Amino acid sequence: MLTHKGTQSLEAERLLLRRFKTSDAECMFKNWATDSEVCKFLSWNPHKDLSETKQIVESWVNEYSNDYYNWAIELKSTSEIIGQISLMNLDEKYLSCTTGYNIGRLFWGKGYMTEALNVVIDYLFKEIGMNRIEARYNTINIASGIVMQKAGMKFEGILRQAKVNKYGQFYDLAIYSILRSDLKL
Repeated sequence: MLTHKGTQSLEAERLLLRRFKTSDAECMFKNWATDSEVCKFLSWNPHKDLSETKQIVESWVNEYSNDYYNWAIELKSTSEIIGQISLMNLDEKYLSCTTGYNIGRLFWGKGYMTEALNVVIDYLFKEIGMNRIEARYNTINIASGIVMQKAGMKFEGILRQAKVNKYGQFYDLAIYSILRSDLKL
């Protein structure tokens, strides 16, 4: 049985993972929501104006509960949010979930997302009681797979033409996972 605690503040060496606040909309808009490169593999298009971002952040803030997990990734050195990591497909019966993430382009290649994913994995196994954490990515988005590998996730396979992107094209999904037993907890 999962012991839900929701989106608690988590700390990494360079990052603070915390709940979104409505005031985060401006940082999100500036750092990733308007960037077509960041949004290329996401299900949504770049935001055209700040009101769109404000509306989304407000909806997230209103969703917070004991079984809702959606972290703003804050850079400790600047107190600026640079990305997001969240959970989907929570399965109470099998103690599993899927994680998804994105980060502003200015912060790519610096290890921030791996650092954030590691902290979330640790929290989910130790505090929530997960047995399996899965992540998937469009096989063209190789950098996302590297994050998963660096976080200790293992490659499981490729689902061929498993999804349709926002442009109406089929794409392949690579699946990675990490199990509680992988960490010897």
